[in-house]
Amino acid sequence: MKKIYLLLTVAAASMFSSCDMDLTPVGTLDDATAIENVTDLFKARNGIYEALRSSATGGNVYYTDLQMDQFMGLIINGNQNGIFANGNIFSNNSSIEGVWAGYYASIADANYLLERAAVILDKEDLSDEDRLEATRYVAETKFARAYYYYYLFDHFCETYTEAKKDTPAKGLPLVTVFHPTADIATYPGRSTMAETFKLIDDDLKDAYDGLTAYEAAADYAIVPMAGYVNSYTVLALQARLALLRSDWSTAITKAKEVIESGYYELADIEDYTAMWVNDESTELIFRPISTKAERGISSIGGAYISSSPDMAYYIPTYTNLYEAYDEDDIRFEAFFTGRTLRADAAYYQAYVFNKYPGNPALNAGSSNDLLNMGKPFRLSETYLILAEAACEAGDETTANDALNAIRSHRIYDYTDETYSGEDLRQEIRAERAKELIGEGFRMSDLRRWGLGFSRDSSYPINPSVEEIFTVVDTQVEYKANDYRYVWPIPSTEMENNPQLKGQQNPGY
Repeated sequence: MKKIYLLLTVAAASMFSSCDMDLTPVGTLDDATAIENVTDLFKARNGIYEALRSSATGGNVYYTDLQMDQFMGLIINGNQNGIFANGNIFSNNSSIEGVWAGYYASIADANYLLERAAVILDKEDLSDEDRLEATRYVAETKFARAYYYYYLFDHFCETYTEAKKDTPAKGLPLVTVFHPTADIATYPGRSTMAETFKLIDDDLKDAYDGLTAYEAAADYAIVPMAGYVNSYTVLALQARLALLRSDWSTAITKAKEVIESGYYELADIEDYTAMWVNDESTELIFRPISTKAERGISSIGGAYISSSPDMAYYIPTYTNLYEAYDEDDIRFEAFFTGRTLRADAAYYQAYVFNKYPGNPALNAGSSNDLLNMGKPFRLSETYLILAEAACEAGDETTANDALNAIRSHRIYDYTDETYSGEDLRQEIRAERAKELIGEGFRMSDLRRWGLGFSRDSSYPINPSVEEIFTVVDTQVEYKANDYRYVWPIPSTEMENNPQLKGQQNPGY
């Protein structure tokens, strides 16, 4: 894992500079002195949130969605993100390598903060106020580390099953100490799935315990659009993880705790579109903060559309337009807008994906920078988790209630429906596809459901648009359980870490 550890060294250097001489020059910091008190810990904690904020935007969100069935590339996209859209997934993909290395660098920063926090919390003269704050920072960092490992697992590991959970080398390389080194003998190999999830589960338990203790002692107010992690953010991630493992009872319990808390409400129909423009809503559980002065995010919308009104790079397939959304569904208006696209001196009328239209408050100047704050945890996803888990557990009443709750906040004059059996399952899956389109869940969902797809290359509302589809994108087909539903371990890691020999994902 040479590249990872090189990045860990760089990450460390951002906190302090060091020297190989016996004496440290005056004015410099080393890894033992960069964080010495709670004030230093607070500054390092800001870095943890910067990484969380970044992870909720850009390619971290759109890479996998462009890889799946809901979007079609246009010939005017200059092959932007084409490696994902055309299904040619290889272990030397630089974008995939960047995701792997970036998340492990963030894990290294989390490990460093946790180690230094432990030293500070051991101090007998630490005030009660400082101890409480330090406990909070540790809990937030434990959440961050768990989130990073969840993301890596969901992209680089096969679907979790009880049969596979103890199979060697199906999980992730686990790093829990800050120890940048060039000694390849110390690099870890892949763990089992069970070992990976034990680390995640333990971190989330510690995060929940620490945050609930802090919230009680500090009389901390739980509010929507929180810029900081709270105990309900932890519950939302625990529900998501339980769904990934087919742990229906835990998914139901955790999802209900969030929903029934009363702290969050599904956006009303009249407010739904504005949520995607202004990044404000009662249903946002965690929304890392960005401002015009400190944006710290990458564009998601810029993968699909341009600030130029006659340009777009990827558009939704016909299946994900008229065939998916009811005519009274506010999401059609919120997610899609008509554009006249120019290609090869000709013009084409098409719908473009406008879920991330750019928040005017984040523009650096007068032009649209197509920047929106990340929305990694929303209440609607929690309802969908509850619906799916309850359906699979045989609790059709709860599943229908959750499904109807979402639809009543998305479809004008909606009347509750009752489904059962396979019909209920398919309605929930369809609702998940409609609600979460473009939010980075599609690859994980299709893999979990064991489904394949053939990308829809028709556009009957304006067949001329088919002329500007990227030909290779129209031919993409994934079989059920296709190996490309799991990303490869980057070739640089495989080449430089002897412990990874023979541990590459199948198909690569």
